[in-house]
Amino acid sequence: MVRLLSSPPAGMAETADHFLSMAGYLTEQATTLPDTATAGPAAMLRTMVKAAPAARPDQDRAPSRNGKVKLASPFIGAIGPREILSTLGELGGHLAGTPHVVLEESSRLLREWGEALTGRIPVEIPKGDRRFQDIAWTNNPFHRMSMSGYLAWSTAVNRIIDRAGAGEDATERMRYVASLFTDALSPDNTLIGNPAALKAALDTGGRSLVDGMRNMLEDLSSNSGTPSQVDKTAFSVGGNLAATEGAVVFRNQVLELIQYAPRTAEVFTIPIMMVPPVVNKYYMMDIAPDRSLVQFLVEKGFQTFMISWRNPQPRHGHWGLDEYVAAMLEAMAAIRAITGCFDINTFTVCTGAVPLTALLGHIAGRKLGGVNSATMVVSVLDSNEGRSLGLFATPQAIAEAKRKSAAKGILDGDEMAKVFTWMRPRDLVWNYWVNNYLLGRQPPALDILYWNNDPTRLTARMHAQLLDVFSQDLLCTPGGLTVLGTPIDLSTIDYDTYLVGGITDHISVWTGVYNSARLFGGRFEFVLHSSGHVQSVINPPGTPKAKYYVNPETPDDPEQWLAGAKAMPDSWWLHWAGWLERHSGDRHPAPAAAGDADHPVLAAAPGTYVIEK
Repeated sequence: MVRLLSSPPAGMAETADHFLSMAGYLTEQATTLPDTATAGPAAMLRTMVKAAPAARPDQDRAPSRNGKVKLASPFIGAIGPREILSTLGELGGHLAGTPHVVLEESSRLLREWGEALTGRIPVEIPKGDRRFQDIAWTNNPFHRMSMSGYLAWSTAVNRIIDRAGAGEDATERMRYVASLFTDALSPDNTLIGNPAALKAALDTGGRSLVDGMRNMLEDLSSNSGTPSQVDKTAFSVGGNLAATEGAVVFRNQVLELIQYAPRTAEVFTIPIMMVPPVVNKYYMMDIAPDRSLVQFLVEKGFQTFMISWRNPQPRHGHWGLDEYVAAMLEAMAAIRAITGCFDINTFTVCTGAVPLTALLGHIAGRKLGGVNSATMVVSVLDSNEGRSLGLFATPQAIAEAKRKSAAKGILDGDEMAKVFTWMRPRDLVWNYWVNNYLLGRQPPALDILYWNNDPTRLTARMHAQLLDVFSQDLLCTPGGLTVLGTPIDLSTIDYDTYLVGGITDHISVWTGVYNSARLFGGRFEFVLHSSGHVQSVINPPGTPKAKYYVNPETPDDPEQWLAGAKAMPDSWWLHWAGWLERHSGDRHPAPAAAGDADHPVLAAAPGTYVIEK
C-alpha cells in the first residue's frame, strides 16, 4: 500500500521555491511582450501549431448566453479525433496571436503549484464538484497536494481558453474539448490517487479490485468498453417500469396504440393522445408507479392513449414523416371510434414534437379538424438559436451523418446514447469508472438510467429529415416542409398550445422552446420548470424543491418573459392539469372496458413494440 504522507517529503520545499521562481520570471517576460510579437515565444507558437484560420478575436463575439449550450447532437454522431484536433488547432491559432496570455497564465499556474506543494493556500473545491468529497482530499497531505495541483491546472486551462479571444461558440467548443482531457486526468480516476478506492482495497483485502476488474471485463464484452450506468437486472418493462394498467387497442407497421384503464368513475369527454420522442421508448412518461405522468393523468380522470413506436429495423429505412404521420392519423381514427369523441388533445416530449407538429400542420392545411389542443414539453421546432444540432455541426458533418445512416438503413440507438453520454463525461463516464472499476461496486439501480440505456433506432429517412428540419429551420418557414402532399404552415395551427421548458436544459435550451411556441397561430401558455431535460418531464407533485415559473404575458423576448414571471411551488403537472381540464370538455361515466368491437384488445400494456430490441 501507498504510504499516506503526514508531512511534505524532503525536497518538496525546494521544488516549491523553484516553481515560484519560474513563475516570477515568466511574469516579468509577460509584462514586456507585445500582443503582436513576431519573434521569440510567439514565433515558436506559430511554427508549432498548424491551426485552422482563427476568427477575429472580439469583433465576432456572440452576445452573452444564459443557461447551458448544447455541444453535440445524437443526430450528427460522436465527436471524433478530427473535431478534437480541429478545435485544438483553432485554439492554437488564437493563442499564437496572444502569447502574453500563455505566459501570464503559466506563471500564475506555477505560483499556484508552488503554493499547493507547501500547503500555503487553503483548498477550495468548486461548488458542485462531487469528485473530492472524501475527507482525505483535505486532511491527507498527499491527496490534498494532488487535488490542489489538478484544480489549479484545470482552472488555468479554462482561463487560457477564455482569454484566447475566440467567439463565444468557438470558446464553448474549446472548453468542451479541453474538459475531455482535464476530466480524464483527474486524480480521482486513478487507484493511487483516489483515497476511497485505496481504503476500499484495504478494507476488503483486495476484493474490490477483483470486482472492479470483473466489471471492466464485462463492460468490454457487452457495453462497448464504456462503464455501465445502471444495474439492468433490477428492472423489467411491464413489471416495475411501464406498469400502468392498459391495453393495446390498435397496431400498424409503425406504432401500437395503448388505451389506459380509467381510475375514476367519470372521465373527461375529450381524450388525450401522447406521442413519445422518435428516439426513445415511450415509458419515460410511465416510468414507475407514483412517478408516472400517465398514472397522474388517469387518476385525474383524463382518457389517456399512448403511442408506442416500433423499434425500426434496417428494412424500414425508408420510413419518414409521411409514414409516421399516416400511422398517427390511423391511431387518431381509432381513438375517435373508441371514445365517440371527434376532438383530441395531443401531447409530446422532445423530438416527438417534429412528427406531431407535422401531423398538426397536415390536419390544419387540409382543414380536417379534430384536434383540440397541443402540449409540448422540452421541445424545439427551430434551430434553437443555432444549437439544436450542437456547436460541432457543419454542412460536411451533416452530410456525412446522412450518408452513414443511409448506408445502414438506420441510425443505431446505442450510437445516439453514446453522444448523450459524452456530452457530460464527468457525470456519465468517469463517475461510473470510479464506482464500477476502482471501488468495485455495481452501478446504481435507477429507473431513468435504465430507460436512457434502452434506446430505439431511427430510420435513415427520418434521420435525414430531422437533420434538415433543425439545420434549415424548415418548420419556421411556411411551406418549408411538405408532409403527405401538404405544405406545413404552423401559423394555421390556431388552437391553444401549452409548452414547458427546463431552465437548465442543455438539450432543448428553454429560450428555443419559448421561441417555438411563438410559431403557432393560436394562443399559447409557456411554463418554465426549474430543472433540466429529463427532470422537467418526470416531475410528480411533491418533488422536493421543485418549482416552475408562469407569466400570462407572452412578449417576443423570452428573457423579458422570464423577468416578469412568477415562481410557483411544486410541480408544473398540477398547473397543466388545470389547463387540460379546461380543454377536455364535460365528464361522463368511464368506459367499462378497453377498445370496442372494431378495436379489440390485442395485448396488455406495455404491448409488444416497446419490448422489441
